[in-house]
Amino acid sequence: MFRYQILIEYVGTGFIGWQSQPKGKSVQKTIEKSLEKILKEKISVVGQGRLDAGVHAISQSAHFDTKIKILDINRFLNRLNFLLNKSMISILNIKKRNEKFHSRYSAKARIYQYIILNRESVPTINKNRVWHIRKKINLENIKRGAKFLVGKKDFSTFRASSCSAKSPIRTLEKVKILKKKNQIFIEFRSRSFLQTQVRSMVGCLKYLGEGKWDLKKFKNVTLSKKRIFCAPPAPPSGLFLKKVIY
Repeated sequence: MFRYQILIEYVGTGFIGWQSQPKGKSVQKTIEKSLEKILKEKISVVGQGRLDAGVHAISQSAHFDTKIKILDINRFLNRLNFLLNKSMISILNIKKRNEKFHSRYSAKARIYQYIILNRESVPTINKNRVWHIRKKINLENIKRGAKFLVGKKDFSTFRASSCSAKSPIRTLEKVKILKKKNQIFIEFRSRSFLQTQVRSMVGCLKYLGEGKWDLKKFKNVTLSKKRIFCAPPAPPSGLFLKKVIY
């Protein structure tokens, strides 16, 4: 068997998420079907992790095993993208890997980016690619809250009730915040995240930026470890998996 890693860019709008499910169109299943058409065998694609419905990927990582050695990578890539591009999926690269490589368990860090459009007018070009917030956001308040999130912590407050992770303890290595004109980019780096953790943290940071919460309230909610006190999670439309580091 030969193992290959693929780097994937896709628009999550219209998908039920990354992971295959009994009903609905998933990114994983769409790629598997295209690979099977080319390779003429049953293919199972293993992603670096699951992404919720509506979440996008700038560089999702996955791998698959095949009985066939791919001799011409560029030709294979072009054929695969021909089948996938109509679904708003692009395979950016294909790499030959050894059997020890695993797209999920070999990852050293994951970087997610959330984009907020902070203006009065609704988005047109960036529709379904940002979280549109009309109320003026205080960027300094968001930065102060983000600093408190960094480090090894119990992130139970930001964890979905359906999360299957064995522990709510995670180490958030870095939060980077940048504003360009009326767009706010919030970047999170960690080895792994809990289900809805990023969107839940952004939802709480939004309350802080709007002045609904002060920094003391934000810290108390975080330390409470109780999901009930969390602000509503940010919508998936503004979330992008930016990079997986190995």
